[in-house]
Amino acid sequence: MRSLLRTLDRATLRDIALVCLADALVGASFGAISVSGGLPLWVPIAMSVLVFAGGSQFAAVGVILSGGGALAAVVTGLVLNARLLPFGFTVADVLDGPWWRRLLGAQVLTDESVAFALLQPDRRRRRAAFWLCGIALFVVWNAAVVLGAVAGGFIGDTDAFGLDAAFPAVLLALVLPSLTDRGTRTAALAGAVVAVAATPFLPGGLPVLCALAGLLFAVRAPGGTAESAAEPEAETAAEPAGGQTGGQTAPIAEEVR
Repeated sequence: MRSLLRTLDRATLRDIALVCLADALVGASFGAISVSGGLPLWVPIAMSVLVFAGGSQFAAVGVILSGGGALAAVVTGLVLNARLLPFGFTVADVLDGPWWRRLLGAQVLTDESVAFALLQPDRRRRRAAFWLCGIALFVVWNAAVVLGAVAGGFIGDTDAFGLDAAFPAVLLALVLPSLTDRGTRTAALAGAVVAVAATPFLPGGLPVLCALAGLLFAVRAPGGTAESAAEPEAETAAEPAGGQTGGQTAPIAEEVR
């Protein structure tokens, strides 16, 4: 662990610590909401150790607490976790070694650990950022879930403390920097509208999946960008041609002669 700390700069270590702090608050709210909603104490703890995916855990528990079946909860979690498959290919260079190391790496593979790894300039730092962030988050998340689950047995009504808003607030904070792009804003708004419109008609957990329809707008956005980028290139290519015809024809002709 010390070698990992020495490999990364202070700014990266600070950012990882802040993410761990934010995830601790979310983990505590997850444990409290699960237990106060009627689930046994061991359920959120086992989910955090074995699944270790905050979004999928919240979605699965939300489906169960809203009256949905276990199958719907599992499918919802699997669909949300499907995004981790391409993430694994992205950071494959830091997950080499014996099978047990790759298995451990797959367990601590999260959005945050992948994001910090991709920000690093070389393979050595990518490896350090991935493992440090992944292991730190695993420890902090599970400890926070245990504390939250124990506290949830005494709190009773978690809505009175606003714990149900902790996870959406963290997700919103992570998403806000990406909303500076117009195409991303359009896709996010379209997905939100679809999810809200589907909420009265679909079981809990499924409207969120319907929000993926907003990605259709994000896919169309690069097309317009490419076209607009192509026009300046065409103009740039045309300018030298015109200049060559007007001012460089004579010198070239003289060289040929």
